[in-house]
Amino acid sequence: MIAIKLQNEELKIFFNDLEKLSFKKGESFVEVGDGNASYTMSRGSFTIKDKVFFKETLINERFELTKDGAIIHLSKGSIKIEVNGDIIKFIPQSLDDNNKMWITLPSDKDEALYGSGEIFTEFNLKGLKDNVWVAEHINLAQTTKKLLKNAIGLKNAKHCLKFSNYETYYAQPTFVSSYKYFYHSETTARAVFDFKKKQQIKIQTDQVAPFYLSYASDFESLMTNLTSIVGRQPELPDWLYDGQILGIQGGTEVMLDKYNKVIDHNGKVCGVWIQDWEGRRVTAVGKQLFWNWKWDEELYPNLDKEIKELNKKGCKVLGYCNPFLAIEKPLYKEATAKGYCVKDKEGNDYLVKITTFPAAMVDLTNPDAYNWLKEIIKKNMVEFGLSGWMADFGEYLPTDCVLYSGEDAELVHNTWPARWAKLNREVLEETGNVGKIMFFTRAGHTDTPRYSTMMWNGDNHPDFSKDFGLPSIIPAMLSLTMSGCGLSHSDIGGYTSVLNLRRNKDVYKRWFEMNAFSVLMRGHEGLNPDINIQFDADDDMLDFAAKMSRIHMALKPYLKEAVKKNANEGVGVIRPLFFYYDEKEAYNEGYEYLLGRDILVAPVLRPNAQTQNVYLPEDEWIHLWSQKEYKGGKYTIDAPYGQIPVFIRKNAQSNVLKELLKEI
Repeated sequence: MIAIKLQNEELKIFFNDLEKLSFKKGESFVEVGDGNASYTMSRGSFTIKDKVFFKETLINERFELTKDGAIIHLSKGSIKIEVNGDIIKFIPQSLDDNNKMWITLPSDKDEALYGSGEIFTEFNLKGLKDNVWVAEHINLAQTTKKLLKNAIGLKNAKHCLKFSNYETYYAQPTFVSSYKYFYHSETTARAVFDFKKKQQIKIQTDQVAPFYLSYASDFESLMTNLTSIVGRQPELPDWLYDGQILGIQGGTEVMLDKYNKVIDHNGKVCGVWIQDWEGRRVTAVGKQLFWNWKWDEELYPNLDKEIKELNKKGCKVLGYCNPFLAIEKPLYKEATAKGYCVKDKEGNDYLVKITTFPAAMVDLTNPDAYNWLKEIIKKNMVEFGLSGWMADFGEYLPTDCVLYSGEDAELVHNTWPARWAKLNREVLEETGNVGKIMFFTRAGHTDTPRYSTMMWNGDNHPDFSKDFGLPSIIPAMLSLTMSGCGLSHSDIGGYTSVLNLRRNKDVYKRWFEMNAFSVLMRGHEGLNPDINIQFDADDDMLDFAAKMSRIHMALKPYLKEAVKKNANEGVGVIRPLFFYYDEKEAYNEGYEYLLGRDILVAPVLRPNAQTQNVYLPEDEWIHLWSQKEYKGGKYTIDAPYGQIPVFIRKNAQSNVLKELLKEI
C-alpha cells in the first residue's frame, strides 16, 4: 500500500509502511533543458549525436498534499503526484517549453537493474549506459567484421562489442530494480538510462513526459503492476503447443516433402511457416522475399488447396508480412498512386534501403493507408487460410521523413513497431480470430505487449557467440519479461548465415533443445539455406528434431498454465531466477531461466560441449533425465545431445507437472 507523508519539510513515499523515496526542500531531482539530436540511419542502424543547448536545475521549493497524492512545487513549474493502488504517476506541469528532461533517482552499488526492452548481451544493466531507441539489432558493419575475423582464425565466441555500440529491435523506457520497484516513462522520444554511478540513476528523456514508479512485495506483483500500463499479450491458440512449426521455403512440393519426412520420423508438427509464400528474390546476401502481400501462385501452386489438406492433419500454415512494399510489385503501384506511402521532404515516396534493395513504407499515420493494408492482410492472408504470420520489421522509420499526420517523425519513430503490431492485432479482432491466429513481431516499444501476440528475438547468428548467437537469446527473453512482454521465442538455429557464418549440427541441436523448453518451437532455414544444416539433413537430425518436438508437445498443459498467468497477471513464461530466490547469484544469472515457476533450464552454450556448469538456487531440485536430486549450489552436469540440463522443483506448484514428467 502506497502512502505519501509530509514530515519536517520532506515529502516521503512509503510502501507497506517502509520508506522508499523522499524529496527534501532545497534539493533537486529534476532538470529541464533544450537541445536536439541528429540521426543518421543506414539499413535500420542509427548514428545519434546529441546536443544540449542549456540545462536548468529545478529546486524543490515546497510540498503540498492532495486528495490523491501530492504536488512538488519547483523553482520552475511543478510535479503532480497521483497514486493509483501501488502505482505512482509523476506529471510535469508548466514545463512544456523545454524538450529535454532529466530525473535523478537514488541507487547503491548492490542494486541490480533490468529491462529497457530487449537486451541481448547483458542482463543486469547496473554500471552501464543504455540508449532507448528502436533500431536494427545487428548492423552490416558488425557482421562484416565478424566474417573477417572468422576467415583469419580469430573466432572468439566470448568476445562482445562494447555495450555502447549495441542497438536493439525492442527499446522501451522501462527498468526494474532488484529492490522491487519499476520506472516507466510515457515518452515516445529517445531516452537514456545512465546506470554507471553507484549511488544514483540518471534518466534523460528527449521530451518532457509523465513517468511512473511502482513498488511491490514480490516480483510477480510488480510485473502485474507494470503490465497494467504497457498491456498484456493474450493466450495463444491451442494448436501452437502441438509440436513444432517447421520453417520451410521453396514452393509447394518442397514444403510437402519436408513436412512428410518429419511425420515419417514421428515428429510432432503443428504448423509450417513459409515466409516466401508471397514470392522470393535472390540478392547478394541470400534468399530474401518479394514484399507484395499476395499469394505467389507460381512458386506455391495449389497452396490454397494444400492449406486445407494440412489443416485436416492438424498442421497450420503460416506466412509473412511487414509494413514495407516492394517497388517492383503491384501493391506498391496502388499505394503510391493513392498517396499511401511515407514521404521525404520533397514529397516523394521515402525509399529505405534494407539490405541490397530499396522499399517503400506504408504510412501508418494515414487512416486510409492503415485500413488499406489491414484489408489486404484480411483478404490475402486470413481469408486465404493462413493461421499466422511473421509481422516483421517496424524499426526503420527515418526521423527526417514526412508523415501524413504531420507528427514529428522523431517522436513517432519508437512507436512505429507498436502501431504495426496494433494493425495486425486489429485484423485478428475484426475477423474474430484472437486465440485462433498468432502473429509474431520482432520490434517493440511501449504498448507492444498490448497488441502483439508473440515476440521473436530477431536475426541471430547461427553460432555460440555471446553477442549475437545462441547465448544472446536468454538475456533477450529475460529482459523482455522484465519489460512486461512475457511471450517470446527465437528462430531455431539462428538466421544470419553468409560466407563462413553458417549453421552446423552442434549449434542446431543445442538450439532445438532450448526451444523445446520454451513457449513456442519454430524453425528457420536462415538467410542462406543452402549453406546451413537443416532439420531434414539426415536421419540423425530428423530423429533428433522429432524427439525435441515430442518433448515440447508433452509440456502443453504446463505451458498453457504459464501462458494463462501471463495473460491474466503479466507474469512472463520465461522468468529470471531471482523472481523467487533472493540470492546474489540469482540476480546476476542471465544464462539460465525458469520456464514457468517449476522448471529450471540451463541451455548448453559452448561448442562441442557435453557438460554444462549449472547454478541451482536454494531449493530441492530433480534432474529431469537422471531423476537425481540436488540441493542449491553449483554443479557440473552431464549434457549429451538431447539431454539439456533441466531441473524440476521437488515441491512443484503445478498440478499437471508430475504427469508430464512421466511422459517426457
